[in-house]
Formats: sequence, structure tokens, C-alpha cells
Amino acid sequence: RGGASARRAQRGSSNVFSMFEQSQIQEFKEAFSCIDQNRDGIITKADLKETYSALGKTSVRDEELEEMLKEGKGPINFTVFLTLFGEKLNGTDPEESILNAFKLFDPAGTGTVNKDEFKQLLLTQADKFSPEEVEQMFAVTPVDISGNIDYKSLCYIITHGDEKE
Repeated sequence: RGGASARRAQRGSSNVFSMFEQSQIQEFKEAFSCIDQNRDGIITKADLKETYSALGKTSVRDEELEEMLKEGKGPINFTVFLTLFGEKLNGTDPEESILNAFKLFDPAGTGTVNKDEFKQLLLTQADKFSPEEVEQMFAVTPVDISGNIDYKSLCYIITHGDEKE
């Protein structure tokens, strides 16, 4: 009995690894190593504080750090770290919902939206983007020579990641 439950636990935790490409797992491993300042395999409040400090942010409240750690519901080892990212990434809307939203800006059904018009919407409507966020998005957005965004490709990138990464 003990062996079967151990195998089930193993299988349950290994599922998170199947959510990502091997290259993504390697990137997460590098990020984890950067945050795990004392290299003990667990991210602690001290690790987070040192990481923020190394990034120039020295005024992080303990309550903020504790909230981050609570998301792990226990010690944050690499598997938990990966699981947290998997949960966050799976929070993305389904591709069909995103496509339907873009179709509102494409009444002719061309499969494209004008980059400049879309940029203006992002900067001025609803959950406004900052100019920096818009530029980050356009860095991975397929734009044709006419200045139109292929929003079907963009939806794929949003839900599956950029192939170039």
C-alpha cells in the first residue's frame, strides 16, 4: 500500500513537468536558482528579500513576502515553484475567447487588426497598458508590412508561448 500511494504522489507531482517544454523547465530551473539565494533547494522569505534587494527593491514589506510564500501552501521547492507557474499560466483565457474578442475589432473578418488602432485601444481603454507593456507585446506580435496584426497568430502566442523563446 505504501508503495502505491508513493507512486501516486510521484505521478501527481510529475504531471507539472508535462505542462512545459524541456527548454521552459530549464529556464524555470535557472530562475529558481537565482531566487534560492542560499542554494538549499527551498525558497524562503530571506531568499525573496535578497532577490528583491539584488534587483534594487529594498523596501519590500514582510507581509508581501509572506503572501507570496503562502501561495506554495508549504515549503517552495522546485516542483512547487513549477506548479505555481503552471497554475498562473493556465489562468489564460481559452484561445477561442481571445479570438472572439479580437473579432470585435475585425468586422470585415480579415483576420487582422491595425497595429496603430490596436495600440491606441490598449493605451486608452479598460485595463490600460503602459507604453512599455505595449512595446513588450508588439515585440512578439506578428505585424505585416501594411501595419496589421495577424491576431490569430497572436492568440496562439498568448495561449501557447512564442516559438522563438
